[in-house]
Amino acid sequence: MVKKILFGNFKGGVGKTTNSVMTAYELAKKGYKTLVCDLDPQANSTQLLRKTYALQHGEDMTVEKTMMVAIKEGDVEQQVKPVMDNLYLLPSFKDFKYYPDFLEQKFMPNEENYKEKRMAYFGELVHKFEDKFDYIIYDVPPTLSIFTDTALFDSDYIVIVMQTQQRSLDGAIAFFEYLQDFYDNHTSIDFDVAGALPVLMKNRARIDTQIIADAKDVFGSDAVFKNIIPHRERLQGYDRAGIQEKGMTEQWDFHDIRLHQLYRVLTEEIIERTGGSNNGNETK
Repeated sequence: MVKKILFGNFKGGVGKTTNSVMTAYELAKKGYKTLVCDLDPQANSTQLLRKTYALQHGEDMTVEKTMMVAIKEGDVEQQVKPVMDNLYLLPSFKDFKYYPDFLEQKFMPNEENYKEKRMAYFGELVHKFEDKFDYIIYDVPPTLSIFTDTALFDSDYIVIVMQTQQRSLDGAIAFFEYLQDFYDNHTSIDFDVAGALPVLMKNRARIDTQIIADAKDVFGSDAVFKNIIPHRERLQGYDRAGIQEKGMTEQWDFHDIRLHQLYRVLTEEIIERTGGSNNGNETK
């Protein structure tokens, strides 16, 4: 059965997209069929994976129509694009910002449960083909919006991503509180918080240690991931040029090796925190 995971925080720039895509990438390398579903009109995960596709195949990814057009046609599966073995992308585009307007026209306020119908609609389109995947990773904007609510309505697990800075911790706490209210107010959903994933601003800095300690006080020690993402400049290079592997570029070196190993271990913890799986066959 597919497992759907949302990476979130109400603070932008915390590494939410990078960590969700890197996790999806490593899940795919482990043999799990994984779909990244980009529900952010800014399309950051789409851009990262399209660059990764170009590195893998030596050409740009062909996209015939936007996801917004596919939604209007009632068939988003046609927009699922392969990136590499086991890794797929449901890409977003700028016109996805009109999705709330589409929902307002489709489900009028005089309809019964119209708010829940709006939040559930995208998930219903995904349900038609979700059994083809082991994991679906949702990437959403760092805002309180129908985009976030849509993903929450269809998710099984939530990973709260937080940089080791006070504003990011505050955003993580606000997001966690919203998750509690959202869960309590909608009886038709059922998700668990897989944990809070710390992303270090600076390796071994005092503030990093203090923020992690504060996060454990807020969320509980067991709720904070054991595998913490340290500061890595190489990740910024991936955002710019795509996720690299050995043989793709001359710049591949021990920094890349350590980075992929870091995310392999993190992905194993995510698999464990989301109930494990008997599927997958890791690519060596």
